[in-house]
Amino acid sequence: MGNLSRGKYAYMISDRSGQRFPYTEMVQEWNGSWVHITEYEPKHPQLEPKPHNADPEGLQYAHPDRIEPPVIIELTPNPFTTIKYAGSTYINVYSEDHGRSTGNVVRFRGPPEVLIPGTPARETSFRDVPSFDNVTDISNANGFTITVGKINSSGIVSDPLNYFYFLSTSTATTGNVSGGGAECSAGPVTLQA
Repeated sequence: MGNLSRGKYAYMISDRSGQRFPYTEMVQEWNGSWVHITEYEPKHPQLEPKPHNADPEGLQYAHPDRIEPPVIIELTPNPFTTIKYAGSTYINVYSEDHGRSTGNVVRFRGPPEVLIPGTPARETSFRDVPSFDNVTDISNANGFTITVGKINSSGIVSDPLNYFYFLSTSTATTGNVSGGGAECSAGPVTLQA
């Protein structure tokens, strides 16, 4: 093949606009089209994305979630109500959203009491739950096996979300009497740090 002309007097038709431009001002785009330098568009970077690895999900030094030990939950003032049903005394306990199950063993404690003045808060004891309606066993150190719900004097159980009840060894005098005072709590039989 012979020598080619520089084309300084030649014209070329743009593939994009169809207009005539000087041959020396034409450039070829990435897709093979010949266009004037004012019409040139570079290839968009999203047409050739760079490889991207998936985001890492695991941690090198991950620790599994631990099982939290049971803790004391403070109850509202006068959370206990005596119920006489079928010759027995039941105690309804109000504990909002308690999250307990039937068969759990729960120990009830009265207000906290510091054993030695000036010692850290962890050196705390609890008073007994005050007696009411002739019921004196609520502070039993062994706790009580509970049933979820609120029992009435007819034996009908309702509201398992906010109430649970247990069978008392005491005999209530009248029934339907609330008591316990302020700062009572419900929790595990033994406390752990």
